[in-house]
Amino acid sequence: MAETSNGHVANLGRRILISLLGIAVVAIFGTAIFSYQVQSTEKAVVLTFGSISGVRDPGLHFRWPLPIQKIVKYDVRLRCFDGNIGKLEETTTADGKNITVSIYTVYRLKNLERFQSAGGNVISAEELLGSLMRTAKGAVVGRFRFDEMVNSDPKKIKIPEMEKQMLSEIAPKMAEQYGIEVVSASIKAIGVPEKPAKAIADRMISERKKAAAVYKQQGNVLSKEIKTRADAQKRDALTMAEAKATKLRAEGDAAAAANYAVFSQDPELAVFLRKLESMKRLMGKRTTLVLDTNSAPFDILKDGGASLERPAAGKSK
Repeated sequence: MAETSNGHVANLGRRILISLLGIAVVAIFGTAIFSYQVQSTEKAVVLTFGSISGVRDPGLHFRWPLPIQKIVKYDVRLRCFDGNIGKLEETTTADGKNITVSIYTVYRLKNLERFQSAGGNVISAEELLGSLMRTAKGAVVGRFRFDEMVNSDPKKIKIPEMEKQMLSEIAPKMAEQYGIEVVSASIKAIGVPEKPAKAIADRMISERKKAAAVYKQQGNVLSKEIKTRADAQKRDALTMAEAKATKLRAEGDAAAAANYAVFSQDPELAVFLRKLESMKRLMGKRTTLVLDTNSAPFDILKDGGASLERPAAGKSK
């Protein structure tokens, strides 16, 4: 009896396990059939019996299985497109210069209901976009001069205005027909055909030479102004220096006259002091000289300094 009971329990356990596995399989298949996942970079268009019934954002959503509903997912990230026609065609500027201009656009799928209604084909949409880019490029470039696209002076460049005009001609038509949002239209490169390239280069060299001549002339004028100011400052400085020197000479003459008046009272003392001053200038520290004491100012050393006593005697008078 115990063996029979154990076998019954084991069979029951197997049936429960099989049932659970079956339920899990049904749940998995049911989830796969009746739901769908939209990624963070996508949006989904729901078609119910072939007609658009809604647009779904990223996340897990419920659905009816085919043929009731069909889910079409689209990548809604920004895309860069540089055109598929007319990339290397020559375009004429407003001043008659032949150039080649390549452009590119950045766009994304915005209105998915309209895009799906227009066929939901990215290739067809880009064919229209390429045609619009070619038309807008030719029209806009023809409104601007060559020096407004290529110039050493950034203030004269009008490329941002050109790009704005191209975007205004492309974006509305793409939004209306395909529900596509064109975010930007930009100039990728500007080139010059081989034949007129030399003429343009020569003209640019000539313009640079003219500009250099103008700058040189301005430099010469500025140099003359600086020299004129420097000469005026020099004259002013010399005048002030001469005036100061004249004043100092007058003060020196006045002081000398006062000294002469004092020395005139005792000429021998004046001569004696001048000789001492000369000795100080001629002889430094620890100096040995062999000279004739008959020569001034060394004659004051003759006769054992006898000449030193005479001014003193004169002064005592």
